[in-house]
Amino acid sequence: MRNDNQPQERLERAKQYVEKIKGFYTHLFIYLLIVPLLIWLNVTSNTNFPWALFPVLGWGLGILGHASEVGAVNFFFGKEWEARKIKEYMDNQL
Repeated sequence: MRNDNQPQERLERAKQYVEKIKGFYTHLFIYLLIVPLLIWLNVTSNTNFPWALFPVLGWGLGILGHASEVGAVNFFFGKEWEARKIKEYMDNQL
């Protein structure tokens, strides 16, 4: 049985949560870099078929799923943001 009142356990769970959020933002950043490339490749290719829609929409659904998993809301993170999120998570885990 897990004792939620132990500060060290709460801190570790909060750190894991913040790492999940950072993972989401990394995922989103890569998506935002690759999607324009896919669209450009589709437009410049010798086909009239919009094949880029399939990876863009599929990957976009993955991004939405990842976002809902972590409840990501802030696009800028750094040490201050991490500390704030850790404190916020720990305060909510009474």
